[in-house]
Order: sequence, then C-alpha cells, then structure tokens
Amino acid sequence: MMFRLTLFFLALFTVSSRADNSITDIQARVKALTPPAGQPATTYPVPREQWMARFVGNLDKLKQGPYEAVFDGDSITDYWQLGDRLKQRYPTLKLLDVAIEGDQVQNVLWRVQHGELDGQDPKLIMLLIGTNNSFQDPKDIAAGIKLIIGEYETRCPDAHILLLGLFPRAWAATAPDRAWIKSVNMVLATLSSDPKVTYMDIGDKFLQPDGTLTKEIMTDSLHPSDKGYVIWADAIQPVIDKYCPAPSAAAPAPPK
Repeated sequence: MMFRLTLFFLALFTVSSRADNSITDIQARVKALTPPAGQPATTYPVPREQWMARFVGNLDKLKQGPYEAVFDGDSITDYWQLGDRLKQRYPTLKLLDVAIEGDQVQNVLWRVQHGELDGQDPKLIMLLIGTNNSFQDPKDIAAGIKLIIGEYETRCPDAHILLLGLFPRAWAATAPDRAWIKSVNMVLATLSSDPKVTYMDIGDKFLQPDGTLTKEIMTDSLHPSDKGYVIWADAIQPVIDKYCPAPSAAAPAPPK
C-alpha cells in the first residue's frame, strides 16, 4: 500500500523546471486525472487534493483496529463523527468512520484501492455515496458503486455490505433533486442481487407526510440534524444487530 502511495505522490508532486508547487498547480495536476474518452467518471478512481490529509489520517486509524464495522461515504456519513454521535449510539461497537466530506463515488473508489481498509475484515460495512455526483447518469453512479462493493468484497471477504439509497434533499417534494435521487435509488436497488449486499432506502423516514423536509430533521436540506441521525440509526439498527450484535446479545461461548 505504501509503495502505491509513494508512486502516487511522486506522480502528483514531480514538476518540471517551469512549474511551481503552488496549491493552484497541485490542484491543476489532480484535475488533469480524467477518465479516458467514453468511460464514466464515476468508474475512474481519482483522489481529491483537498482531502489527502484526511485520507492519511484514516490510514493511521487502521492501527487501532481491527474494527467490527466501517462507515463510508461523504459528508453525510462523515458527520457521524461530530460531537459524540458515534459514541452515544454505538458505545460498545468497534467502529471506524472513514467517510470524507465532499466525496463523490470515484473518490471513495480511489480510497479503497489505495489502502483504506488494509488489514481489516469487519463484519459490516455501511456505504452511502453518490449525492455529490449530482444529476449524473444514475447507471454510471451505480456502476461506480458496484466497483466499490467489489473492492470491499475482495479486501474484506467476511464483511456484509449495507448499501443505503441516497437520502432526500431539497425542501420541496417537487424539487428536481428528488426525481433524480429516485432514479438513482431505483438502479442502486438492483445491486441487492449480490447475496453479500443488503440495500435499504430509508429516505421516506426523514420526510413529512407531504414529502417535504424540515430543518428539524435536515439542517440544510441535505445533512441530518441530531434528530435525523437518530432516525437513521433506528432504521439500520436491525442490520447492526444482525451482523454486529452487542456483547449482551451475542451468543454465549460454548462450554469448554
């Protein structure tokens, strides 16, 4: 893994005599990593220059493993780490949250391919990703997520994957975002044909009866409030209990 990272940094930061090493220059070189013609961007793994420190920090967290569960995705999952949300909800679960704010599907794909789960084989991986790929072709988004799932299954053969449908966003039920999210989730649901994948669309649980979002549940029409995270946790609790039962609920050890 470190060898792959070394090669990446050499390629990213090696400059010609006429180039500088400014942030603008580094950003330009990362943006130059574009997929070949005809290949959907969601299936071409790329890093983001802004989050390299976060990625390296996630690699450091691996030393505190092994972990029973992993949460992955973008800011919506990343914000589980704000305050005491994780500790309050999962006090006994050895859980690693590797989600990074702003990530798109292809960024998660790159992270997993470059060592994010090295040495780990959790019982459960929860993935929520795709909302930052706004209005891209749902089939392309699903294709990228399928690649991520394949990477999980290769690197963590004993893990079950909880794939979540995109959460609703925008205050009004009639907003264009809602129709796009519905289209994405319809395609994501087909990935549940994989026996190692459980697909859940819990979006309706965040909505009012008329389909609107409120600030009480989604602070900015995208990110859940504390109450929204409770709704989320309650919805997935049966899956958590199945694959990561609490110590008191675990089967007793067989007699010696």
